[in-house]
Amino acid sequence: MTTERENMEHDSISSRIPGFYRLDVASRHDELAKRFGLTETDLAVLKDGGSLDVSRGDKMVENCVGVFGMPIGLGLNFMINDKDYVVPMVIEEPSVVAAVSNMARTVRKGGGFRAEADDSLMIGQLQILGSPDALAAEKALMENQERILKHANLVAPNMKRRGGGARSIEVRRFDQPYEMIVLHILVDCADAMGANAINGMAEGIAPLVEELTGGKVNLRILSNLADRRCARAFCRIPEIHLASKGFAGDVVAEGIVQAYRFAAVDPYRAATHNKGVMNGVDAVAIATGNDWRGVEAGAHAFAARSGRYTSLTEWWREGGYLCGKIELPMAVGVVGGSTRVHPTLQVMRKLIDVGTAAELSMVMAAVGLAQNLGALRALSTEGIQRGHMTLHARSVALAAGATDEETQRVADQLVAMGEIKLDVARELLAQWRKAV
Repeated sequence: MTTERENMEHDSISSRIPGFYRLDVASRHDELAKRFGLTETDLAVLKDGGSLDVSRGDKMVENCVGVFGMPIGLGLNFMINDKDYVVPMVIEEPSVVAAVSNMARTVRKGGGFRAEADDSLMIGQLQILGSPDALAAEKALMENQERILKHANLVAPNMKRRGGGARSIEVRRFDQPYEMIVLHILVDCADAMGANAINGMAEGIAPLVEELTGGKVNLRILSNLADRRCARAFCRIPEIHLASKGFAGDVVAEGIVQAYRFAAVDPYRAATHNKGVMNGVDAVAIATGNDWRGVEAGAHAFAARSGRYTSLTEWWREGGYLCGKIELPMAVGVVGGSTRVHPTLQVMRKLIDVGTAAELSMVMAAVGLAQNLGALRALSTEGIQRGHMTLHARSVALAAGATDEETQRVADQLVAMGEIKLDVARELLAQWRKAV
C-alpha cells in the first residue's frame, strides 16, 4: 500500500513514478511525455533502436558495417542534493536498473544522496627522454610555466573562452627502472570531457618543452587517472528501512558492512565489488555519450592508488543508520564529443536534466553508490542469484522464441521450476503452443 508521503511525491517529484515497471512501453512513453515534455519526435527516437543510421555510423568509426542497439532503462527515485533525477541507463544486464531504482527509493527515505564534485581538472602528460641534465630540465620547465601555459591555451582557445584552459604544470622525474622526465599540464575542461583539447595542447607545447629541456618528447597524451576531477556521493539510511524478506534492518546493515570489509581487504573480492559499482556508472556514461572506457580505467586505477587494489565505496553503521560513501574520478562532459552526433543522446539529456559536467558526475557517483548498495544487500541476505535470475528468465524466454505475450508466462514458469535454461524454455513453449 502506498503511503500519503509517496502519493505526494508522485504528484510533485518527477523521479518517483510508482508502478512504472508494470506499464507497457507505450504507457511509459505517455508518462515521459507528460512529465518531461517529450515530443513525438523524441518518442520516435526512443522507439527506433536503429535511430543511429548506418550512414552516420560510417562517419563515426572505420570499417562500419552496421549499428548495434542496447536497451535504455530509467533509474528512478533518485534525490541528490534535494533535486530529483530520472537517470537514463544503457545496459543489457537485467537486474541493474531494477536494483538501482529500488535502492534509490530506500535512500530517499533517509533524505536522499548528498554529492559533490571537484573542478574539471584533467592531466595531459609529456614523456621527455634523453635530457642531458634532469635537474636543470625540471628547473627550466618550472621557471617557464607561464610561457608553457600561454602556448597551451593558444592551441585550444575555445576551452579558454568557455572558462577553462591550462592552469598549471607539474614535473615528475623517474630514475629507476627507466630514466625519464614527465611533464604534467593541468587543464580545466569546464563542461567538456576534454580529451581532444588536452591531447592537442600536449602536442602543441612539445617543441617548446624540447627546447627547454634539451630532450626528446615521446608520448603526448592525456591521463585517464583523473584524480583531480573526482566526484563523491554520500547516503545515510535508517536501518529500519533495510528490513526485507525475514531479515531485520540491523542484520541487513551489518551484513552490508561486513561485505564491504571483505572488498576493502581482498583485491579478488574488490574487483567484483567495483565491477558492480561500474554497472551503474558505465550505463549512465553510455546513455549520456561519454567515454565509459575512460571512466572505467580511471576508477580502477584510483582504487589501486595506495598500491593495493581496494573498494571504491565505504559502508559503516552509526547511531541506527547505515552510512555509505563513494569517491572516484569522473571525467565526463555535457558538451562536445558524440553529444552532437548521436540522435538519442539529445532525448537522454532531456530526461536527466543536468546543466554542467560537475552535476552529471555527481549523479553518476550516486548511481554507483546505489548500485553497490543493491548488490551488497542482495549478497548479504538471500544471495545475488534469486533476484538476478528472476529478471534473467525473461531474456531466456525471448531467446527461446517467446512472443511478447508469452515472455512473462515462460519466465515465471522457469523461475518456479528453478530451471532457467534455454532448452527448458523451448520445451515449455512447444507444450503450450501444442495445447492451443
